[in-house]
Amino acid sequence: MNDARIGSSGPKFDLRSSGRGALRAWVVRHLQSFFFSLGLMAKAPGSSLMTAGVLGVALALPGAVYLILDNLTGMTGQWDARNQISIFLTDDMGDEAARQLAVGLAKWPEIARIEVTSKADALAEYRRMSGFDDILDAFEGANPLPAVLSVEPGARYQDPATVEALSASLERLPEVDVARFDLRWLRRFEGIVEIVRRGVYLLATLLALGVVLIVSNTVRLGVENRREEIEIARLFGATDAFIRRPFLYGGLLFGFSGGCLAWIILAAAFGALAPSVARLVALYDGTYRLAGLDVRMTLILLGGGAFLGLLGAWITLGRHLQAVEPS
Repeated sequence: MNDARIGSSGPKFDLRSSGRGALRAWVVRHLQSFFFSLGLMAKAPGSSLMTAGVLGVALALPGAVYLILDNLTGMTGQWDARNQISIFLTDDMGDEAARQLAVGLAKWPEIARIEVTSKADALAEYRRMSGFDDILDAFEGANPLPAVLSVEPGARYQDPATVEALSASLERLPEVDVARFDLRWLRRFEGIVEIVRRGVYLLATLLALGVVLIVSNTVRLGVENRREEIEIARLFGATDAFIRRPFLYGGLLFGFSGGCLAWIILAAAFGALAPSVARLVALYDGTYRLAGLDVRMTLILLGGGAFLGLLGAWITLGRHLQAVEPS
């Protein structure tokens, strides 16, 4: 006699074990599709490598321009740190009064460092750089040059708008004749960088569309080549998900392979350029290390390539797979 409980209508099932079995079956099916697609690529290494190479070049082009812009921005950041506001004091300000003013200005939170150039030092430097000794001798020993304060803004006050406001505040001081800080070159450079950055976004969008189209065409050819196999699979009751899965993994693998090749291209190119850039910067008494691929850029290349490949496969399968019906 069966020991059945009231309310039970059949044998009991362990939902946890059945859920684990379903998950295991799902993983097995996807692994089978993944390795099947990988095997198809390995059977035609020449065409697979050419397709991945085209995708790699398409992904590397916007990545290269982006890295160049990133390095230019880093260089200008170092230039900003060395930018100074030159404060020309009034003629009646002596060297001791200039030093006292510098001590007071050093307490401003916007100012990181301040240097005093005395009137005598200013005259000596002007003689050395200009060569107008005869004109200066006409002053009969008098020094027509004022004392100068060189102000370096703090790290948090390096943007052009803040530095310009600081320069205006210093110029309003009664001891100051002129406060000069040339921002025009920096603004022009930032404008050029912004235009190029927008161009990079446009180029990346166009090349991403090209990657999608290349993968779509590759997957479409794969569908056509396996038309008879797909028709037979449909006759035996294969679902659309079962037929679609290997092609989706194929697109993902092509995109990921293109991202890997793009990473290799960029790493090799910037690695080869780094010593030349370091030597060029050293000629201008500077030090700068060319920034290459970081973790974020690597993830963008690999993940973006895989996503674009998957997207291209999905688009073409939605259009062409339904047209393959058993005759």
